[in-house]
Amino acid sequence: MLTHLPSRRRVVAAPSRLRLRDLGSEALAGLLQRPGRAVLTVVGTILGIGGFVAIVGLAQTAAGQIGKDFNVQDATQVTVSDSGASKATVPTLDFPVNADARVDRIRGVVAAGVWWSVSFTKSAVSALPDGSKLGLPVTAASPGALTASGAKVSAGVLFNAFHEARAQNVAVLGATAASQLGISSLASQPAIFIAGQPFTVVGILASDPRLPQLNLGVTVPESTALNLWGKPKSSGVAQMLIHTRLGAAQKVAAQVPVALQPGNPKLLAASAPANPASLRHSVTASLNSVFLALAGIALFIGAVGIANTTLVAVLERSGEIGLRRALGARPRHIAIQFLAESTALGLFGGLVGACAGLVATIVVTVYQHWTAVLDSRIVVAAPLAGAVIGLLAGLYPALRASSIEPADALRR
Repeated sequence: MLTHLPSRRRVVAAPSRLRLRDLGSEALAGLLQRPGRAVLTVVGTILGIGGFVAIVGLAQTAAGQIGKDFNVQDATQVTVSDSGASKATVPTLDFPVNADARVDRIRGVVAAGVWWSVSFTKSAVSALPDGSKLGLPVTAASPGALTASGAKVSAGVLFNAFHEARAQNVAVLGATAASQLGISSLASQPAIFIAGQPFTVVGILASDPRLPQLNLGVTVPESTALNLWGKPKSSGVAQMLIHTRLGAAQKVAAQVPVALQPGNPKLLAASAPANPASLRHSVTASLNSVFLALAGIALFIGAVGIANTTLVAVLERSGEIGLRRALGARPRHIAIQFLAESTALGLFGGLVGACAGLVATIVVTVYQHWTAVLDSRIVVAAPLAGAVIGLLAGLYPALRASSIEPADALRR
């Protein structure tokens, strides 16, 4: 009698899977096996990311500081030169009589005035009519030029439109000139002599930031200088100093020649300071190109360190890899684990480096009494950049680990 035996069913094993939680625990265990090596490995990434964050932060902060310092004085100053007089064979003055008033009507102008250096064949300034002559510089200036230059007096007053309109013989002395002429007080209404002409001293300068030469000599009204000594010589052509509001210098410089000489603007040449934005861009670009190269080198060293450490770990853990393959782990599971370890190293290095760069930026700005400026997106992106570096650095070691055959690994 034949009996039917039950048929055997073929059992098919389910494919192995690597859950995210298992991946995290395995990667962490792999890193903690040699914590000292892992710490040394991320130093390069920390230096690279930290240097990048610090460089960007300090560059942005320095750009703001450069713009601030530049705008305080230089960015509000326009100089107009009498280019026509410099080419003329006889003394001439291409600034009209009412030059100050014309320029004052331009939008953005705070004050403006004409000035030039008066030329003498020999020393002309003395404290007495027949006293010894001193080689002090003599400057002719309109009241607007003194205002635009920011002149401040330590005694007396600056000459004004009244003195200018009447071409009065008055003078303002720089502190150095007053000391050489023996004038320390204006209580007795002292007088000096310039080329034999008497001038009443109405003021002594304390400072003049935009026309520092006035601090060293004698300044007289423009109209007085024209009446006594004529138009400026080619060796000291007239100039106009214009004090503008912030951001108006470029526009004012373009309009002044036409406002003063509508028939022939080329007789006057206006020069405005460099655009602060262009200056900041050129300075920060130069700094960034140097320091970002250094940060890139540090990042490259960090990536090489991560790749080298991961590759060494692959060789040292070949037995573990073979055992896991024999138990059913797939090649991609091995590759993913080592990629996770290298990415974790890069992420940790980027996080620490971003914090270090931020702290460095704050310390430097506090020490320099600056206002810290740093784009928050840079700080947020820095750890992600570190993770990407770690991921790329671990590609080759991960592929090397995934290609190890179980039998070969277990025989080692």
